[in-house]
Amino acid sequence: MHDADEHQPPLDRLGVTLRYLFAALPLLFYVVMLVLLSGRGVPMPYGSLGWVLADMGLGVAGLVLMRWRRRWPWQIALALALLTAVSTTAGGPGCVAYISLVTHRRWRQIVPVAVVTCLSMIVSSLLVGTSFTTSAIGAAAAGVVVIAVATLVGLYARGRRDLAASQRAAEAAAQRQRVERAQLAERLQIAQEMHDVLAHRISLLAMLAGGLAYRKDLTPEQTREAALAIQENAHQSLNELRAVLGTLRRDGAATGGPNGGPNGGPTGGTEGPQPTLDHLDTLFEEVRAAGQRVEVDDTIDCRERLPTQTGRHAYRIVQEALTNARKHAPGSRVTAELAGRPGEGLRIRVSNPAPPGPSAGPGSRLGLVGLAERTRMAGGTISHTVRHGRFILDARLPWEA
Repeated sequence: MHDADEHQPPLDRLGVTLRYLFAALPLLFYVVMLVLLSGRGVPMPYGSLGWVLADMGLGVAGLVLMRWRRRWPWQIALALALLTAVSTTAGGPGCVAYISLVTHRRWRQIVPVAVVTCLSMIVSSLLVGTSFTTSAIGAAAAGVVVIAVATLVGLYARGRRDLAASQRAAEAAAQRQRVERAQLAERLQIAQEMHDVLAHRISLLAMLAGGLAYRKDLTPEQTREAALAIQENAHQSLNELRAVLGTLRRDGAATGGPNGGPNGGPTGGTEGPQPTLDHLDTLFEEVRAAGQRVEVDDTIDCRERLPTQTGRHAYRIVQEALTNARKHAPGSRVTAELAGRPGEGLRIRVSNPAPPGPSAGPGSRLGLVGLAERTRMAGGTISHTVRHGRFILDARLPWEA
């Protein structure tokens, strides 16, 4: 039973103080009685002064024994119950110890201690009473009432303790779920960044390599330029992949704690140097150099006031749209239209000839799923349709005034 207190929450100072004050009430009553009756020649109500002092000494001993009631609950409760047979002031510590025992809900220990407590009260009443029958009956009735009340108090305290423990467990579980959701959202965001980066670069490499494989009319200089473009794109692919993986490692260290990022959300591991709307011209130059035909109609007003995060989403949407066009309609002409202003939002419309029949290529439509998720996270909307033989991707992102 030495580990009985390990399953109970620690008490604060106020709780300990209140318990000891309650247990010391009979002792304080005796002290007040001695002060008021001293020097007045009034006889002690419970016998001689020596008996009263002995009773008070046992009460002090009971207060000392209370210290170990959580470690040895039934032993201390039984010892204090026996003390109440010869000491009235030990009744306070005995009551507190009994309530503490009841909070354990071990009825095989509670019932014997309750019986001993009731018998001890009968013995105590006989020591100071005048009539055996009257004292025994009154003490037994009082003992039953006291035991019943103390049992109810103990059960109520245990119920409150269990409720508080369940609330703490629920809060801890909710916090763990928030952390897991934050980590999952961060990993999904990083995975999306990796998909956008690698799909774009690899599709460019595939287009350049295809040109080298199937075109027989290339001059040595043109072949050399295509090989250099492949080398440059491969180098860029490695650099961008290294940057995203470095972000993943930093994010793993940041979200590994108990709370994730601020307010229990993602830590923003992908907040490193990522391309924005200002990098679209470079993107268009890269795909044109790789052989993709792109027409751009850019009528964005006040683009310097576009939030960085919105510009980042816009760049990835255009990049993924161009990648999809190269994958599903290689060699076709792509039209990219960008428009918007503060207060009206940003619109991105990319179209290309629709390929005949359903696409069966690897990862088909996964890019559109990623774009839909990215746009939804940004608070925008996206749609795609086939109209007049052209596949049209239409995305709208919020842009506050």
